[in-house]
Amino acid sequence: MRPAGEQFDINLWTPRTKLGQMVKEGKITNILDILKSGKRIMEIEIVDALVPNLQEEILSIGLMQRMHKSGRRVRYRVVSVVGNGDGIVGVGKSRAREIGQAIRKSIGSAKLNIVAVARGCGSWECGCNRPHSVPAEVTGKCGSVSVTIKPAPRGLGLVGAEVPSTILKLAGIKDAWVTSRGETRTTVNFAFAVFEALKQTTRLVLPPRMKVTIGQAGEVSGEAGSG
Repeated sequence: MRPAGEQFDINLWTPRTKLGQMVKEGKITNILDILKSGKRIMEIEIVDALVPNLQEEILSIGLMQRMHKSGRRVRYRVVSVVGNGDGIVGVGKSRAREIGQAIRKSIGSAKLNIVAVARGCGSWECGCNRPHSVPAEVTGKCGSVSVTIKPAPRGLGLVGAEVPSTILKLAGIKDAWVTSRGETRTTVNFAFAVFEALKQTTRLVLPPRMKVTIGQAGEVSGEAGSG
């Protein structure tokens, strides 16, 4: 893994997988082609090469202590999110003895866990057909936490707690109502519940008249099918 702040140079990258080799050779130039194929991304450099404008946010840093026969052991747990603000987002978590290492591993985990998000205008109050919100109500669950994201009219903004608002912003969703149930103080479950809800946006059965954008704006756009 590269040190924090170091720019990615594709010429210095030696791929370890066939998928990585295809990206470096220019045979794959769009991250959506990989995500739609269902192939698992095993190298962070694939994401760095195809989505160079990813933003990173740390959602939480926790200190974990465990007693061992040799004494007290301390580890840091970090939850982070990455996204390009245009339909690509990922959430990751990691643990390590040093905080810097935990942050780097968490961001790397988020990059390997990216998904494409479907955006649209599912609000009956708006109907502008622009990709500013979610196309319909979606729900995600992780542990005891359940999160529901509802379409909102354009200009309302993100109405919800800080964790889901940060994730939705990096996913490129500008307007939404977010409600949650359960132990939301557990940030890792809260974050992954939001992430699971966003995954549902690409599995919805929508009316043919509704226009949606999946992933990066301008890449895949049109009317959603019914199957």
